[in-house]
Amino acid sequence: MDRNRSEGTKNQVKGTAKELAGKMTGNKPKEAAGKVQKEAGKVQKAVGKASDQARSPR
Repeated sequence: MDRNRSEGTKNQVKGTAKELAGKMTGNKPKEAAGKVQKEAGKVQKAVGKASDQARSPR
């Protein structure tokens, strides 16, 4: 499994937590940063998945 997949998942979880914390406290910048981190995690996870598929024998 590519490292980007696990790191992407970790970033998604952290981003979701940060986004929820921002919503609960009314901190819009923190909420926005969480959304950005969550989306970056999705992209990173997709890169890792593509890398895994490229390495697997057909």
